[in-house]
Amino acid sequence: MKIDSIQNGIVLDHIKAGNSMKIYQYLALDKLDCPVALIKNVKSTKMGKKDIIKIDSLIDINLDILGYLDAGITVNIIKDGVLKEKRRLELPEKLINVLRCKNPRCITTVEHSLDSVFNLVDRSKGIYRCEYCEAEGN
Repeated sequence: MKIDSIQNGIVLDHIKAGNSMKIYQYLALDKLDCPVALIKNVKSTKMGKKDIIKIDSLIDINLDILGYLDAGITVNIIKDGVLKEKRRLELPEKLINVLRCKNPRCITTVEHSLDSVFNLVDRSKGIYRCEYCEAEGN
C-alpha cells in the first residue's frame, strides 16, 4: 500500500488502534475538500498497533477535543514537506462545548446560550465534572 507524503498538512499519529474513525467523525474531516488518509492497525513498536490520520491541508484542529478523545496522540505539522512542529497531547484541564451536562437540573440544560464547561478532576481516570453543577461528564 502506498500513501503519498504530505507537503503541507497535518499527521495525527499514535492514535489508539480503532479510534481513528471516531476522531474522523468528531472533527468532521469528511467535510474537508482535501485528501484525508485514514490508516488503521499499523504496526507500532511502542503501541503494538496504532492508527494514523493524514490531512493534506493545514487546517485548524481543536487540540482539546483530540486530547480528550485520545490523550496519546502526536500532532505533526508538515510545511513544504518538512516536519515543522510536533506536539504530544494530553487530557485538557478544561473542555468548553465538547461535553453536554446530563443533569436535568443543571443551568446549561435551561440556558442554552451558556457554554458547557467541564473541568478535569481526575487525570488518571479521565474524569471531568460540570463547572456549574459538579455532575460527572463522559
